[in-house]
Amino acid sequence: MITVLCGGVGAAKMLRALSLVVDPSTLTGIVNVGDDLVLHGLKICPDLDTITYTLAGLDNTETGWGLAGETWRVRDELAALGGEAWFSLGDRDLATHLYRTERLRSGVDLRTITADLLAHHQVGCTLLPATEDPLSTIFTTTEGDVLSFQEYFVKHHHDVAIAEVHFAGAVDARPTPGVLDAIEHAERIIVSPSNPVISIAPILAIPGVADALADRRNDVVAISPLIGGRALKGPADRLMEELGLGASTRGIAAFYADFAETLVIDSSDADDLGDVIDHGMSCLVIDTVMDSVERSRNLATAVLQ
Repeated sequence: MITVLCGGVGAAKMLRALSLVVDPSTLTGIVNVGDDLVLHGLKICPDLDTITYTLAGLDNTETGWGLAGETWRVRDELAALGGEAWFSLGDRDLATHLYRTERLRSGVDLRTITADLLAHHQVGCTLLPATEDPLSTIFTTTEGDVLSFQEYFVKHHHDVAIAEVHFAGAVDARPTPGVLDAIEHAERIIVSPSNPVISIAPILAIPGVADALADRRNDVVAISPLIGGRALKGPADRLMEELGLGASTRGIAAFYADFAETLVIDSSDADDLGDVIDHGMSCLVIDTVMDSVERSRNLATAVLQ
């Protein structure tokens, strides 16, 4: 079994790359739920859905989220009525949230619902929500405003300065059944090239997860989401600077050093190898941009070897 810590688009691409070189049934993704929300009475799980849609070949490459070939009649009508329409839900995507919410209300757990959605879309890997307990990523801006994840990321287009990030509910959250086993028994554990602060840190905040990773440190490989100190997509670089972590290979190494033995960095950052070694980590230098089947396959193969 290969276990992958997952958040959003970076994780979706990493799992897709791994599926090119190993049997997908051997892949288990532990997925961030800190950006989940309830909107219009519906339970929405953006990272679980992004990964599912991508692995099913149904992802919307134009928006970077949601389903391909989407229509927006419900959203547009809601906006015309004066309703809350800042968080766009496509017509097809709504079916997923309606299905999930109905089954949750009938007493089915999120892990089972996720497995059933994967089976429906003929996705062969396993995805485990990191926890099924309440967990929310909360931002405090430099102006003192408190924002939910989606208010920060979507409503404000992650264009406000952040002073603090915390994970409400983390102290009392329990790992979803299967999460700690997936870490303990994995042949290789991979931290996907996701945003460390808002995709990986919420998973680490769940009691037991960081300790389980530290126990397996020699088998953990983390992939930097930064190239030349910049994120390919999203606010990872800016958040790391605002929180004093440093948007650099050195900052990424410091973030992961306690539980990852190896850090993978892009070929263009080869001069930063010493910064990784300084943090007691091994360093693998390779092209990390998964913009073709060949590059995706090469990265997946190198990480597994």
